[in-house]
Amino acid sequence: MKILIIGDVNVGKTSLINRYVNGQFNKTCKTTVGVDFSLKTLHWSDKERVKLHLWDIAGQERFISMTRVYYKGALGCMVIFDITDSRSFLNCRLWKQDLDLKTLLPNGQPLPCILVANKCDLSQRAVSADSIDMFSKANGFVSWVETSVKENRNVGEAMRRLVQEILSGQPSPDPVLPALENLIIHESEQEQPRARCC
Repeated sequence: MKILIIGDVNVGKTSLINRYVNGQFNKTCKTTVGVDFSLKTLHWSDKERVKLHLWDIAGQERFISMTRVYYKGALGCMVIFDITDSRSFLNCRLWKQDLDLKTLLPNGQPLPCILVANKCDLSQRAVSADSIDMFSKANGFVSWVETSVKENRNVGEAMRRLVQEILSGQPSPDPVLPALENLIIHESEQEQPRARCC
């Protein structure tokens, strides 16, 4: 399941992925150049697992022309902003418009997209919860959540909400793309270890 992580530079996209995938927070994180990838298998239930392919898209303006290529095949998205930076919040509208313009689900609907207000552990908040709520509804986000990657607050919850939204969608009518029910790996279908020769 391909999930995009987008937003302005220095809002915490790479840190959020690192916290979610590896359980770590690093104060000094390199700026992503182009795109970076991470994988995580999510244990969805006792018998089901979901493989997530997280695409960390660079926030610099010079990479915007490449986003159509990066967005291809995605089933969901997180748009992240820094809650202490109102410009990064307002730019979420541009990120969402770019996403909706350049990619759709096979059924023609926009990708499910969660708005993530990161760095809620910091005291110098520049955007109120009411403003985020109104903005989220007005711009077609399925939900929004405040996170603190540093304190590991709501990082897993944000991803869980997005995956739930993706899985609750209709199966894909496009034979080239997998139907949503094929994104879940049932424990009984796991590949059995093979006997080695030599």
